[in-house]
Amino acid sequence: MRTFLFAVLLSFFQAPTTEVTAPAFTVVPLGVKGGLDESNLSAYLVAPTGSSAYVCLDAGTVYSGVVKAVANKALVGPAAAVIRTHIKGYLISHPHLDHVAGLLLNATDDTSKTLYGLPSCLATVQNDYFNWRAWPNFGSSGAAPNLRKYQLRELVPQQETPLENTGLSVQAFALSHGKPYQSTAFLVRSQRSYLLYLGDTGADAVEQSANLRTLWQAVRPLVQAHQLKAIFIEASYSNAQPEKQLFGHLTPALVMQELGVLGELTGVAALRGMPVVITHIKPTAGNEEVIRQQLAQANKLQVKLVFPEQGQQLTF
Repeated sequence: MRTFLFAVLLSFFQAPTTEVTAPAFTVVPLGVKGGLDESNLSAYLVAPTGSSAYVCLDAGTVYSGVVKAVANKALVGPAAAVIRTHIKGYLISHPHLDHVAGLLLNATDDTSKTLYGLPSCLATVQNDYFNWRAWPNFGSSGAAPNLRKYQLRELVPQQETPLENTGLSVQAFALSHGKPYQSTAFLVRSQRSYLLYLGDTGADAVEQSANLRTLWQAVRPLVQAHQLKAIFIEASYSNAQPEKQLFGHLTPALVMQELGVLGELTGVAALRGMPVVITHIKPTAGNEEVIRQQLAQANKLQVKLVFPEQGQQLTF
């Protein structure tokens, strides 16, 4: 009897425990939607946990999002001070206005910092916005006088680049946003942890490209090692949207199709419970709820679907 009790107690103390790891990233969504509401367009602040030095992933909405985040105590205001001192730089996936309007409109009152992006993206920002016709030239080249408020730093695809004054670094991957238009995925690193943010993108099969497969292959070892803490990916339209009218965007079916490709590379078990943050939903009547339902119904991979809200802090 004593032997039996000893064995039971020993098995209890040796039982495996689930390791709880501290969050690596703080994310504050400044804008989450894919159109219509100009006060709530794609922009996500990211910082290492415990830091208030953020980089902004896209910048469709900035000031309105910061105001809401301050009201929700996700950021410590006032809003103008947050923009000037706590946003250390911007990562721009592509130069469509719903991803840069907040940056442009706040440039006058902003402080000097760096804009990061692929060369074609930054060329559009410099030549088509910072040209004294569309907007003052806050860049460091182009039409005189250049005000040099923003340094435009070109990223080399798949080469890690430190993000100044943040404790973060980034790798950029080209995406197809309606062939041949280019967008970008950003793989952000904090020490040994990663967060993956995809700008607007179409599916490989629709875009006739291998951009997403290249991205999935790059992050495969990070998923398998549980170093990738979250994937941010768009779902702009419901499954009813005709393929010829996707304009370089994804539906719930295509999101799950692409995550399925990643699951084939990593093994499905490695994706189970992975936070997948759904971005850029177009808020036309009824669209948001339909997309949520379609994603939930198609979630055979058992990823953790996250629907961000403007100004509500997330941790990963």
